[in-house]
Amino acid sequence: MKKDGGNILIGTASWTDPGFVERWYPKRMAAHERLAWYAQHFAMVEVNSTFYSVPDPRMVERWCATTPDSFTFDVKLHQLFSFHSTQRKLLPPELQRIAQTNAKDKVNTSPELQDALLKSFLRPMSILQSAGKLGVFLLQLSPAFSPRKHHLRELESLVEKLVDYQLAIEFRNRNWLVGGQLRSTIDFLRKRNVGFVNVDAPASDHFSVVPSELNEITNPNFSYLRLHGRDPKAYLTGKTVAARFNYDYSDKEIEEVADRSSKLAQDAKDVHVVFNNNNLDYAPRAATRLRAALGQSVALPSPQTPELF
Repeated sequence: MKKDGGNILIGTASWTDPGFVERWYPKRMAAHERLAWYAQHFAMVEVNSTFYSVPDPRMVERWCATTPDSFTFDVKLHQLFSFHSTQRKLLPPELQRIAQTNAKDKVNTSPELQDALLKSFLRPMSILQSAGKLGVFLLQLSPAFSPRKHHLRELESLVEKLVDYQLAIEFRNRNWLVGGQLRSTIDFLRKRNVGFVNVDAPASDHFSVVPSELNEITNPNFSYLRLHGRDPKAYLTGKTVAARFNYDYSDKEIEEVADRSSKLAQDAKDVHVVFNNNNLDYAPRAATRLRAALGQSVALPSPQTPELF
């Protein structure tokens, strides 16, 4: 908490990345113990697995049981909602049976299929909501969602269906956020109380890299900041997620992020800061350093600390 502004929640995009397991978690820690360990370090996490599948309710119940009452889960919406090409196998089994697909087994989306998936998705999410642990839904749009081929009104149906939740949208096509289009995009979000995802990204004019100088708050209840690293070659040519976001923030850069987060906190009730530089253990190390830079208590438990759950 900053004395002069809103609450700053810091975490990483996922808690299960291979680099975390190899470099950050205590050696030989069982998989089911990792979330509790993570929650001793951070008050928030962004769930990445939900981009690829609808979680089993029993799994979500375990997430709730192994985290403190004040812990927050921000949740990525399933990729079918974000204009990504989606394979049939990524749908729940009951929807796989009825989904129409092309020759490559990619789903032909429809309003009916999206409605059915959203109903299936919100069922386990209600467990987080009932526990007071559901933070923000993140809609991470495909770079292919561009002003040349699409309209913002295509997002309205989903936005309306999620009106009772906190929703943030991350644009991955910079053409929504430059020139005269910027104000139209921000106004669209503000009128619908949808959060804009600010980013820390490489300096590049490539269409898939969003400008980092934007600090837009379109819902006063929260601001969202995702940190992707600053290596343009890695971001644009990496063949894997770890390769794309392979970046270790320097202490000076962490100070810059701390200043930016504090400024966002002056105008938003909560600021969600998510490190997505998920190669090796760069993300949890950077998140810990940011907490220290902001004066947040960073009490690192011993690897020998007995598990509480």
